[in-house]
Amino acid sequence: MRKSNLLYRFFAGLLFSALFFVSCQKDPVAPPPQTADYAATVAIKWFEQFRALTRVCPGFTPPVAARAFGYAGVALYESVVPGMPLHHSMEGRLSQLATLPEADPRQPYHWPTAANAAMAEIAQLFYANMPQAAYSQVIDLEVTLRFEIEQGIDGETLLRSREFGKAIADAVYEWSKTDGGHQGYLTNFPQSYTEPTGPGFWKPTPPAFQRALQPYWGGNRAFVPGAIAGTQPPPPPPYATETNSVFYQQAMEVYQADQNLTPEQERIAKFWSDDPGVGGTPPGHSISIATQVLQNEQASLALAAETYAKVGIALADAFISCWKCKYDFNLMRPVTYIREQIDQNWLPLLNTPPFPEYTSGHSVQSSATAAVLTNLFGAQYAFTDYTHELRVDIDGSPRSYNSFIDMAAEAAVSRLYGGIHFRDGIDSGVAQGIKIGEAVNSLAIHK
Repeated sequence: MRKSNLLYRFFAGLLFSALFFVSCQKDPVAPPPQTADYAATVAIKWFEQFRALTRVCPGFTPPVAARAFGYAGVALYESVVPGMPLHHSMEGRLSQLATLPEADPRQPYHWPTAANAAMAEIAQLFYANMPQAAYSQVIDLEVTLRFEIEQGIDGETLLRSREFGKAIADAVYEWSKTDGGHQGYLTNFPQSYTEPTGPGFWKPTPPAFQRALQPYWGGNRAFVPGAIAGTQPPPPPPYATETNSVFYQQAMEVYQADQNLTPEQERIAKFWSDDPGVGGTPPGHSISIATQVLQNEQASLALAAETYAKVGIALADAFISCWKCKYDFNLMRPVTYIREQIDQNWLPLLNTPPFPEYTSGHSVQSSATAAVLTNLFGAQYAFTDYTHELRVDIDGSPRSYNSFIDMAAEAAVSRLYGGIHFRDGIDSGVAQGIKIGEAVNSLAIHK
């Protein structure tokens, strides 16, 4: 009996040693996939959906659209940043963004699913006035993406990921309610505002003579702390009617440019007009450019999340900074001055939008976008812009640029060709936008 026990222990020891040896030869358990391991498909498809919603939702003027893109970008980033080990959350780095839901570090997540859930929730919260047809498209997109990205992932991980993404979107929406622009699509032309009167001040412009658009927008909370105060430009040239004054000469430049437009200049003016409801607003054009770059780069979900977040924040803060400047100075538009001092029958190539002149919103937002994209993709990044290739109301043929700064410069000068901005409002707007972009680039989100 004793001998049998000894033999049993001997063979058991051999078996244990063999099993231990085999176990040591197995490959180590692979770490769970990170955000950078997935393609940008979910992010790109949702931001294209947001551009489509911007075109069809009533009241999505440029400031309102920029705000929505900003919050959508933050929500996308925060829904996947726990899977980006070299990045920080923006919690505590953006104005009053104090507390966000946290992912459980002990549990696996499927980051495309989290992003999909977050974006579907953002669409319904920020575009709450979408038409029924658009709502159906939103629901269809979420379901279609689920089918495309969730194959082979266990149910518990998918449920956990969806709940996290939705929780992030809900938290971002609650944060947004306190910024001053909540449901801005309902308050574009507040009856409470009365524009100042007197020489040089803005007044409603032909042909529609609309009330002032979003006159209080410049008081909204910025995403980047200190971004608004730190980006305000110097005052414009003083109003004057003397023919040798700077103000008169700037008006004459606009007038003469209109009288001598080349076909190429006219095409540039119309390509960048991006009227709400037709072209998808100027910030929508900037989002389109960011999307095209991400597609060119075959970007990861991680890169797309950072890109859309930074571009969205830059657009949102650009319109706050620009609108503060516009209503602080309340400067008249070229069409008003030219009809009063030079040619009483003159009308510009483009319809003048209903807000003051200084500074140019196109200049600010396109330059802010350029500064962010340059920081992400390089100073000499050549690309072609296909944003309007399907439009038949203008020559939407693709336009090519040697850099993002070249793109922004063309977008800015397009407002001179269109007859709706003075040179100083354009140039000061470019400088203002670059400062906004630099403020966004300085966010300390990299470890």
